[in-house]
Amino acid sequence: MKVGLLTYHFSDNYGALFQAYALREWFHQRNIDAEFLNYHPSYVEEGGALEKPWKIKLWRKNLTIMYMKFSHIQRTLMGNKAHKASFDDFRYHYLGVTKPRRKTVESLYEDVQDKNMLVCGSDQIWNPSIQKGLDPVYFLDIPGAEHIRKVAYAPSFGRTSIEDKYNKELLGLISRIDAISVRESTGLDIISKAGSTNKELHVVPDPTILLGNFDKILKDNLPVENKVFCYALRTDEVIREVAAIVGSHIEGGIVSPRSTRQRWTDIGHGIAPGPVEWLRTLARSKVVVSNSFHGIALSIVLNRPFIAVSLPGKKSAMNARAHNLLKIAGLTHRIVDHTDKDRIITLLDTPIDWKKVNIKLTEVRENAEVYLANQIELAQQEVYERA
Repeated sequence: MKVGLLTYHFSDNYGALFQAYALREWFHQRNIDAEFLNYHPSYVEEGGALEKPWKIKLWRKNLTIMYMKFSHIQRTLMGNKAHKASFDDFRYHYLGVTKPRRKTVESLYEDVQDKNMLVCGSDQIWNPSIQKGLDPVYFLDIPGAEHIRKVAYAPSFGRTSIEDKYNKELLGLISRIDAISVRESTGLDIISKAGSTNKELHVVPDPTILLGNFDKILKDNLPVENKVFCYALRTDEVIREVAAIVGSHIEGGIVSPRSTRQRWTDIGHGIAPGPVEWLRTLARSKVVVSNSFHGIALSIVLNRPFIAVSLPGKKSAMNARAHNLLKIAGLTHRIVDHTDKDRIITLLDTPIDWKKVNIKLTEVRENAEVYLANQIELAQQEVYERA
């Protein structure tokens, strides 16, 4: 069996890399050769090409593209090059990404010829962008892959709804996938709203939950240090004050890994760890405070006490991902949306029943493994039938 994986493995984002690692590692632990198709279109992080810049009605789209181009150039010229190199090193050594970057769907033709199954997911690969809309590649619509089994494992829309204009296209793309699962129940709602697929739809956990352990990276039992690991993405609103309350209560310092797109001053002591050191720092912290889905997910997987912080304002649509995860784990009470000091202290003083949490995670993990095992078996049958 040879499996091709499609996700945002190229992003210099800790969560994106660990969900990618987890999915590939799950296959490898079952002696299945899985590799990432190195699809990295320019629109995702670099903006892509302007579309008819003379058309006034496209001003918002082209303004977004110009902003992304400027941000990318700024990061390239002024960013922490050693930090960037640590992400590249992780992709090479832990994700096995060695093939050249592919920017177009046509360039993927050769890469899929030896594959027996293609898997898209996880992360927000089904979230329509203002630059591209829905990208057919992330629905496994690739030339030369017509007879390869196509499986969606836990892709996310990243929000609770998408614009109606995408419904017809979404339904068409979904219809060509052999097995469909999503990461959040809101994803089922989005697909159902688009129309009938005549296919069974599943909700499965993020690959970090699927894998369940990161022993190959952590290696040794790390001693817990009296510090707060504050991982903030997209904004420092609310989470900065929450981290301060937590740090004061445990009488420990605050460390905050910097995002490559951070636009705020460090929360506590800012650090720029590579992905491996990032995970090890999280694993040995006394408390984790995060508004990131994967910051929360990895805290749960590694059984670290945590406070989940909701994203405020216009970003609140992204909170569905965290709420869905916390519901699965039976930990919805661990999320806060404002700085209620008394409630935060109560949460810190209330131990998490990790035995109960791990039982719940085992249940959803086993269901997800059955889903993937069935698809592997069907892909193998199809290979034999064509031989």
